[in-house]
Amino acid sequence: MSLQIGKYSFESRLFTGTGKYKDFPTMKEALLASGSELVTVAVRRLDLEAKGEESLLNWIPKGMKLLPNTAGCYTAEDAIRTCRLARELWGEDLVKLEVLADDKTLLPDTEETLKAARVLVKEGFTVLPYTSDDAVVARKLEDAGCAAIMPLGAPIGSGLGIRNPYNVIILREQVKVPVLIDAGVGTASDVAIAMELGCDAVLLNTAIACAQDPVRMARAMKLACEAGRDAYLAGRIPRKLYGSASSPIEGTIAGLS
Repeated sequence: MSLQIGKYSFESRLFTGTGKYKDFPTMKEALLASGSELVTVAVRRLDLEAKGEESLLNWIPKGMKLLPNTAGCYTAEDAIRTCRLARELWGEDLVKLEVLADDKTLLPDTEETLKAARVLVKEGFTVLPYTSDDAVVARKLEDAGCAAIMPLGAPIGSGLGIRNPYNVIILREQVKVPVLIDAGVGTASDVAIAMELGCDAVLLNTAIACAQDPVRMARAMKLACEAGRDAYLAGRIPRKLYGSASSPIEGTIAGLS
C-alpha cells in the first residue's frame, strides 16, 4: 500500500537527502539505488547561480520529487522565509521544516518549529516538521495542521540509530498522521528497526553519503526499509522469558518419537 502524505502519494518509504556526497555522479547513482521517490534539498545551501553540470539539481534523477528543507535556520522567521523562497523557485508547497536550537547538538527548537508550522500551514504549505521524539510536541504539530511528524532517531549526522524506541512507539500511538524517522540513522539495521516500530517511513542522508560505498549502502537501506515494513505488518512473536520448542511433541504422529 502506498504512503499518503497530505495530497502526495509514495510507493517507496525511504526518503533521501543530497548533502555530503563526494561528487554529484555518486549522489545520483546512490539516489537511484535507494529507490527513493522524494529527495531533500537544503534551500539555503544551494548555489542558485550554478548551471548545467555544476548545479546539484541537474543530477537529481528524473521522477524524483523535490522536498525543499530549511536546514540552517535557527528562527521561525528564517524558516518561513526559506519556504516562501522555495515555493517561488520551484512552485513546491511540500516542505521539510527544520528549525535548530544550536549548531553543536543540531537538536530541533520545538517552540520555533511550532510557530513556523502554524504560519506555513495557513499559507497552504504541506509541512513535514523535524522535531523531537516528544509525543506532546507531536500532537501540537498535528493540531497545527502538519501533514506528517518527523521525530529524530538521534542527533543529525550522529549515526547513533534509534536511541529512544519507546518514545517513538508512544509518539506513533498519539498521532494519526504519518510518522517518519528523520536523523541519526547509521546503517541498514537502524532503518529496519524504525520500520518495525511502526514508523511510516525513514528520511536519511549522512548514512548513505558518508558510507565507504554510498551506492551499496543505498541499496542496503532500500532493502532494510522494505524488510522492516514487512516484519511490522507480519506481526512479530511475543517475547518470552523462557524457551519454547519449535517442534513440540503435541500433535506428532502416534508411535513416533
